[in-house]
Amino acid sequence: MRTTRSTARSTAIAATMGLAAATALSACSTPAAAEVPGVTDDKVVIGTHQPLTGPAAAGFASISAATAAYFEYVNANGGIHGREIEYLVKDDGYNPANTQTVVRELVQEDQVFAIVNGLGTPTHSSVLDYLDQNGVPDLFVASGSLTWNQPDEYPNTFGFNADYVTEGAALAQHALDTDPDAVVCVLGQDDDFGAGILQGVELALGDGEVATNQTYSTADQDVTAQLGAMKEAGCTHNVLGTINGFTALAVGTAAQMEWFPKWHVSSSGADYPTLAEYLGEEGTPALEGLVSVNYLPNSPSSEWYELFSQINEEYNDGAPYTGNTTYGMSVGYQFAEALAAAGENPTRESIVAAVESGDLGGNGIAPLTYSADDHFGHRTVRIAVVADGAQDFTDSAYEVSDAGATAVEPEQTPLENEGIPATE
Repeated sequence: MRTTRSTARSTAIAATMGLAAATALSACSTPAAAEVPGVTDDKVVIGTHQPLTGPAAAGFASISAATAAYFEYVNANGGIHGREIEYLVKDDGYNPANTQTVVRELVQEDQVFAIVNGLGTPTHSSVLDYLDQNGVPDLFVASGSLTWNQPDEYPNTFGFNADYVTEGAALAQHALDTDPDAVVCVLGQDDDFGAGILQGVELALGDGEVATNQTYSTADQDVTAQLGAMKEAGCTHNVLGTINGFTALAVGTAAQMEWFPKWHVSSSGADYPTLAEYLGEEGTPALEGLVSVNYLPNSPSSEWYELFSQINEEYNDGAPYTGNTTYGMSVGYQFAEALAAAGENPTRESIVAAVESGDLGGNGIAPLTYSADDHFGHRTVRIAVVADGAQDFTDSAYEVSDAGATAVEPEQTPLENEGIPATE
């Protein structure tokens, strides 16, 4: 994708032409576009870091392609406040050192307006302070780590995913609601991801009620020991804080052991088409009955799913439609909605205020919950189950608070204006 230089540089040059011109600009009731990094009269330039190569590429590289496709759709229909969205995607290979390099390029060379949906807890954590120090809106981070919800310390950072505690609590509560005698165990990644899932499970079950908690490292492609310990502990329901590759590895390893417990999986590792591709035709039957949670309209019965499928065909070269497609386009919609709410002449401050206002609806299974005190927007998740080789939502949904997971009615945000946020 072509890299755009911000017109902020021309502003700096113009400043040397005299104080009078600068004074005239500052006297305007709304800022000139050139005063805001990444904003011109006809364009808003944003950037992201994504694992287009490396260990996480197989699961997540398709997200940014789906986001780009949604933005192309918006641009083809007039943009937001008459401005097109230019989306610069840089590959960090899921390596924090690379993340630091590409994010600095986006901020210092490309002069982006905001970083949107930077992916990964270890990767994005490495640039959190840098973005804060430079006043760059850090919107809708692609991770459920609680790190992104620190508005006092990081006022410009907002998470996108439902946080891992929310997902863990909902999965564990659903296990108990469907089987009061469930023996619940946890397998999680050895970082904030796994720790957050475990915290959520304990929130639902109570301290000391997890039969065993096992962790894995992404550098080790063998979870035989962990699955053996879980089987020995008598686990009937396993809650997984795993990315797709390790979900498939756990399910496949258990099947080889002729052990078939119930699987309850975080949204980050429960995309059925991806798991089926990992396991192959012989291993796919082991996914039957797999329970997961999601907060996005990832169901063929959803109007959003239908729209995104059409956009995918027209603007994403008809790429395979997976949960990552829904995710990427939902991120795009959420940014477009925030940009529309930021006003006809958006500033970095106005877009942060728009997200904190509580007026954004999003397109999830419940309205967004962002506020000045809460920088996570998805507090309700819905249960999905694989049945007869298809993954779809059930009628069960949970809202999670400090008191635990409470069953609620899902309240899908309706599709309006053909999926393009209104600016009036």
